[in-house]
Amino acid sequence: MARRPRHVIPGQAIHLIQRGNNRQAVFFANADYRLYHEVLEDAALRYGCAIHAYVFMTNHVHLLLTPSTHDGPSRVMQSVGRRYVRHVNTSYRRTGTLWEGRFKSAIVDSERYLLTCSRYIEANPVRAGMVDSPERYPWSSYRHNAQGQRDSLLQMHSVQQRLGADSRSRHDAYRRLFGSALGRAELERIRFATQAGTVIGNDRFRRQIEKALEYRIQPFGHGGDRRSTSFRDQVL
Repeated sequence: MARRPRHVIPGQAIHLIQRGNNRQAVFFANADYRLYHEVLEDAALRYGCAIHAYVFMTNHVHLLLTPSTHDGPSRVMQSVGRRYVRHVNTSYRRTGTLWEGRFKSAIVDSERYLLTCSRYIEANPVRAGMVDSPERYPWSSYRHNAQGQRDSLLQMHSVQQRLGADSRSRHDAYRRLFGSALGRAELERIRFATQAGTVIGNDRFRRQIEKALEYRIQPFGHGGDRRSTSFRDQVL
């Protein structure tokens, strides 16, 4: 079966997820999270990807980033994979595959959904029941975006910039976005678009992206029970 193409347009944000093989853990100690952060920062700088939000979960990672080249995301994840997997295999005396194949991604309609995707990413530990509020989870971008804690991995998107005239007002506005949880429709839009590799946006945005790419983006199929626990877990 041919691989589904990844849709990337330089300057257009994407939501990216990479999961551990068989949903197994990819982080085992605080030192692992710190090293992943370090190698991701280095690769993002090297290959021209601006990261706006992230969360490192026990067995997967989410990134919201804007690439400057078509192959930027792939080169970033390849570089991170080589360096991080080598660390894990050496540190824990293991062999074999750490990640579950290729990462999945979707182009984001930044004007309508960039902040929604950022909330989706940073609230992931809350939805998973790991913490009761996003600031209590140390391995995400929330403390930077909402509280001003410096994080050298991150670069501000223009949509984030427009939240306020200065850093304090931007952080206040960003925190207010988390006053209520994302609705089911928003969650499903992000989950299924990312799983399918389409777009997080409406039909008009999809047509704009198809025109830019000069090919049709296949919609998400209707196979599988979207309400099943196993299906929801696949695209958390």
